[in-house]
Amino acid sequence: MKGKQTVWDMVRSLAVIGIVVGGIYLFIPHDEDADPTHAVDYRVETLTARRAAPYPVAAPVGLPEQWRATSVAFERKNANAWHLGFQDPDRQYVAVEQSSDTSAKYVGSVTQRAKPTGRTQQVGDAAWERWDGEKYDALVKQEQGHVTVVTGTASFEQLGAMAAALEFKQGQ
Repeated sequence: MKGKQTVWDMVRSLAVIGIVVGGIYLFIPHDEDADPTHAVDYRVETLTARRAAPYPVAAPVGLPEQWRATSVAFERKNANAWHLGFQDPDRQYVAVEQSSDTSAKYVGSVTQRAKPTGRTQQVGDAAWERWDGEKYDALVKQEQGHVTVVTGTASFEQLGAMAAALEFKQGQ
């Protein structure tokens, strides 16, 4: 009889715990529609990259606040690779990628294997190469000693908007 009481006590204890947990879930506010994307501040990393990179580092200026920065990185040991990721107003991904590695292999890796189309897109005074891919499309600008890539799941129009907002600076 003693063993049955122990099992019964455990079942009652678990039921009480379940009721308490259920009450906490019901009465503590939570937003199931909340956007799980966390915005990051990229100002410090931009200043650091601009001091360290051997090329003018690109960062957007004047984008509407609906554009949210989601990731930032500068890897000096990895061919001075600069990365700045965004979510555009349509919740599509847009990234600015730069590197002193100007090879097609590098561009292919940051564009998820996109290929050059042979066409260009005018952004301000510059003609950017258009690359098409299954996952990402891209605008690519080859410069002396470095490459700038604006890539992602966004439309070429949105990629162009990001490219137009880029400000290139070095050594601040």
